[in-house]
Amino acid sequence: MTEVGQVPRLRYDEGCLAAHALNVIGDRWALLVVRELMLKPKRFQAIRAGLPGITAGVLTQRLTQLAAAGVLWHDPDLGAYALTDSGRALLPVLMALCHWGARHPGHDPARFISPTALMLSMTANIDRAAAAGWPLVAGMAAGRESFTLRPDARGALDVAPGLDAGRAFTLTGTTNALARAVYGRRPLAALAAEGLVAIDGDPAAAQAFADLFALRQAA
Repeated sequence: MTEVGQVPRLRYDEGCLAAHALNVIGDRWALLVVRELMLKPKRFQAIRAGLPGITAGVLTQRLTQLAAAGVLWHDPDLGAYALTDSGRALLPVLMALCHWGARHPGHDPARFISPTALMLSMTANIDRAAAAGWPLVAGMAAGRESFTLRPDARGALDVAPGLDAGRAFTLTGTTNALARAVYGRRPLAALAAEGLVAIDGDPAAAQAFADLFALRQAA
C-alpha cells in the first residue's frame, strides 16, 4: 500500500523536479480534479459535474492517487474531498496555465467551463491596476454554485463560495454566459435583454466590474 506523501506510480524516471511534480499530478484529469477543489471541499458527484467526460472509475483512481500523494484528503463522515496545503499550493500553477492558455491559439470559449474554472480564470485575468481598491462586492451564481468576489487593495481577486450580504449586485447565468459577460465585448445590458444573464442589483456596478477582466490573447 502506498503511504500518504509518496508518489503512487513512477511515470518519469528522472531527477528533474518538474518530472517529479508530474509523477504526482501528471496523469490525465489529475490537475483538473485539484482545480475543482481549489475553492471548497466537494463530494464525488460535485467534482464529477465539473469534469464532463471523466468516468466514475477514472475519477476514483485520480482521487485515490492524489490522496496517496498527500495532495487531497477524504472526510468519510462528510463524504467530501478537500485539498491539503500541498494541493492548495498548486494555485499558482493553475494561474500560470490560465495565462499560457489564453496566449496559445486554439482556445474555444464556447466549450463547457465549470463554475470553479471560471472563478479561477477570473482570478488570473483581472486587471489588477484597475481593480486596486475597487470598493464594491460582487456576486455570481451559476446553477447550484454561487460566489462572492472582492478585489483587494492590490487588485487581486478574492473569491469565496456562497453569496454574502452587502454585495452591490449578483450576475446569474450559465458559466458560459457569465464568461461572455466578463470577457466578451458586448455590454451586460444587451446580454440581459437577451436573457443570457440576469442582473440583480446595480447594473452600472455590474458593468464596471465586468470591465475589470480581459483575456490575454495570443500575439
